[in-house]
Amino acid sequence: MTDDRMALIELIEKGADGDLVRDLLAFAAERMMELEVEARTGAPAGQRSPDRLTQRNGYRVRAWETRAGRIELAIPKLRKGSYLPSFLEPRRTAEKALTALIQEAYVHGVSTRAVDDLVKAMGGSGVSKSQVSRLCAETDERVNAFLARPSRGRGPTCGSTPPT
Repeated sequence: MTDDRMALIELIEKGADGDLVRDLLAFAAERMMELEVEARTGAPAGQRSPDRLTQRNGYRVRAWETRAGRIELAIPKLRKGSYLPSFLEPRRTAEKALTALIQEAYVHGVSTRAVDDLVKAMGGSGVSKSQVSRLCAETDERVNAFLARPSRGRGPTCGSTPPT
């Protein structure tokens, strides 16, 4: 058994079979999601229980980018409340940095096609025009909220005279 385990570890470290690693990650992720949803709903899938808190309501597909490659996850949906797997963060640091990069490019007037090329050059899978537009709309909302904020009575815009 130890020899088999060492061979598996060696195979994973070499990265010789990316499909095997992705399959193992997908299986582990699926099992973790099942256990977490079971704990949240109060009963296993398909079983009746008086302790049940909510029911499942289908799945939503989400791509999970890993070092082993992209894995398509079927994340369970719940009728009451929401569920996000514990191993997925709502917005990872790298994703936040990429969002900031796209918004910065928008502020500087870079075209959506050039933004897509920039994302691909950074190792991403690209970004669509609609994704860029959605992120930039968020930037516009923040800028407009900043510009519309109430004045606090400081600065030259509030009727004070500038120093001479």
